[in-house]
Amino acid sequence: MLTLNLDDEAEKYLIEILAQEKTTSQDLVKKLLRQHLTGLKKQPTILERMGGYPSELLEGDPNLSDREVRQQKISEYLQNRHSQ
Repeated sequence: MLTLNLDDEAEKYLIEILAQEKTTSQDLVKKLLRQHLTGLKKQPTILERMGGYPSELLEGDPNLSDREVRQQKISEYLQNRHSQ
């Protein structure tokens, strides 16, 4: 059990929210805590959701930030894949 002491302003906010949401203070606090925790969790990047970073492009040359190097690596990978 948790007991909170709210100042007058916070108590007015709570009463207004409870009236609009038509819920109990316990349910409201649970909902707000769940939303806050969800916001704190790190969301996976799109590459992580797609299965991670392509290992073919991460091996070898560390200068993959250069566009020409990336194009060359992709070209080599596709040629090797096509020839197999």
